[in-house]
Amino acid sequence: MIQNNVWFVTGASKGLGLTLIKKLLTEGFSVAATSRNQDQLNAIITEHNENFLPLQVDLVDEGSVRNAINKTIERFGTIDVVVNNAGFGQFGALEELTDKEARMSFDVNVFGTLNVIRAALPNLRQQRSGHIFNLSSIGGFVGFDGAGIYGATKFAINGLTESLATDLAPFGIKATCVLPGFFRTNFLSEDSVRYPSEPIDAYKEATENMKDFYAEKNGKQLGDPNKATEVFIELSRLENPPVHLFLGSDAHELFQNKVEQLTKEVSDWVELSTYTDIKE
Repeated sequence: MIQNNVWFVTGASKGLGLTLIKKLLTEGFSVAATSRNQDQLNAIITEHNENFLPLQVDLVDEGSVRNAINKTIERFGTIDVVVNNAGFGQFGALEELTDKEARMSFDVNVFGTLNVIRAALPNLRQQRSGHIFNLSSIGGFVGFDGAGIYGATKFAINGLTESLATDLAPFGIKATCVLPGFFRTNFLSEDSVRYPSEPIDAYKEATENMKDFYAEKNGKQLGDPNKATEVFIELSRLENPPVHLFLGSDAHELFQNKVEQLTKEVSDWVELSTYTDIKE
């Protein structure tokens, strides 16, 4: 069984990231935790100072990310597990979102993840071991109305993780894309999600329905973040962890429904799909 002792976790000041670093510190792991506001981390974690390194990081700034990785290695000697957890939910119909809003979603959720991966990999390749967890969402496998841009960033995480796992296999480094369903964190709270700055009246009813749904769902989510942290630790110790992990029974059910629908759709249109082959 692999023992991964040093963890680098982004987006650690709230939600699943915060639950994870608390669990890791309790279990005796060394943890470098990033947030846009280091004071938030200092206020939350008042013990385990020897094993805890809070870092203020701007994920969109490649230099800031590299500096955080270097500080982690200087403090703990290495990095064994990287958890790309940071991100935010930008909701709204695609037509409503400005170019700036769409690009910001990709800058944080996708390019921020890539910045961390690039900065961490030289160390992981040198030691020929390690595990990278990239947090996607069930919304990155199943498209939902009013969540097109958020879903697009999470679909991107799925795709890049699949390729990453193949890229890194020769170096003994693992990569897992985690696709959670709804977990009982503050992700759905008003200060954690964003809506269009230039809303369009035609989508007003749909947006209000979505807000009502999330407000009703908030605090009643099925997923237990404490159990999720146990899953992360268990996976980090495996020789052959999955490349995809649908986390939560709601995510698993949505996965099964999507596969059935997709299988039927592909089957129904197989004649037209294969018509384009050149007949020699």
